[in-house]
Amino acid sequence: MNHWQEPFSSPAPGQERPHGSFSDVLLHLSGSSLSVKASMLSVAEPHEKLLIGRDTHKSVVAGLILPGICPVWVEPQWDEKMHLAHPPAPEAFAEHPDAKGALVVTPTPYGTCTDLAALARVCHEHGKPLIVDEAWGAHLPFHPDLPTWAMDAGADVCVTSIHKMGSGLEQSSVFHLQGDLIAPELLKERADLFSTTSPSVLVHATLDGWRRQMVEHGHAIHDGTLALAKATRARIEEIGGLHVHGRDDFCGPGRAFDADPLQLMVEVRDLSTGGYQAADWLREQHQINVGLSDHRRIGVQLTHADDEHSTDRLLRALHDLAERATELPPAPRLRIPPPSELRLEQALLPRDAFFGPVEHVPWQQASGRINAELLTPYPPGIPAALPGERLNRDVLECLHSGLEGGMVIPDAADPSLKTVRVVA
Repeated sequence: MNHWQEPFSSPAPGQERPHGSFSDVLLHLSGSSLSVKASMLSVAEPHEKLLIGRDTHKSVVAGLILPGICPVWVEPQWDEKMHLAHPPAPEAFAEHPDAKGALVVTPTPYGTCTDLAALARVCHEHGKPLIVDEAWGAHLPFHPDLPTWAMDAGADVCVTSIHKMGSGLEQSSVFHLQGDLIAPELLKERADLFSTTSPSVLVHATLDGWRRQMVEHGHAIHDGTLALAKATRARIEEIGGLHVHGRDDFCGPGRAFDADPLQLMVEVRDLSTGGYQAADWLREQHQINVGLSDHRRIGVQLTHADDEHSTDRLLRALHDLAERATELPPAPRLRIPPPSELRLEQALLPRDAFFGPVEHVPWQQASGRINAELLTPYPPGIPAALPGERLNRDVLECLHSGLEGGMVIPDAADPSLKTVRVVA
């Protein structure tokens, strides 16, 4: 489903676009997983290079497989203390001027952001466009206390999931396009390759309704949401054994540039259990689904739709979790090697490995073989190994220890990972 229309508010000639207004062209499409593929094909053609942060979502990998784009991976910034990756630093993208453009995911599923203004300058100094997968950033244009919106930072294309932090129905996604490095007709043409020919008027209506509501009232609405988030963070900190991460934890030299205060990442390891176990318990005992879980934390998102009723329910559940933590399984003992041991050689194009002749081998025999499938812990959906990468023992053992600790790897041909799909 695609639908072009004029922006809801645009600047007069010679004026800057005000904070919180929309960019020159909007495209509504079924899901950001499709939007990001169309954006990639608007920048790079088969066998051309595209700079991509290696912490990217599996939908970006699909955008490499289908046209045969050649990825040039840019390393995230690894936080050894927190055991998580933040978006790549802008200067890391300056090392490959021959690429056709760059793509970065920000905010990450953990709510952390790179310095998009600096990254846009790096790209534009070489005359190359910047694509931002801002699926978790629908709310960012509408309040100055939130991280900078990609369009305000100078990105050429920004892809946003309105159903995540906005008010759209599921699969609601929007393109924002500005500048002259990507032609609007080219983006539309590429989007038509993926879009449904049976658009839903309900999805269109929620997108337009959200847009109007935010342009007219977004700042005031998010005043309330930010105050609610601040109060909720303080109340979580009062619960023994829990800690909610903030900018002080995630931002600084060698870490993230900024963090979204509406993403509440709650550390549970002092309860002697893991994030996977806490997420399962909250679902079973309180019918609360968290947005993210890993070996030591859970993540929940507050939006403009939340109020004291919904946050009180969350807080009651977290108090109960802390009081009954001894009933939960112990924290998993995962083997998490340093990033240098987990980074795999890109031995083949993702397309060639995915569509080439394959075989299934026991996982113990897969080290040294070229992977032919997506091995993606979910959530957040960032592949640990993707087609064309040469597997090593460290990655395979890390994935297996994760499975034993509660991780889910749904993309694998064998989700138990007893066998792995490799190039024959």
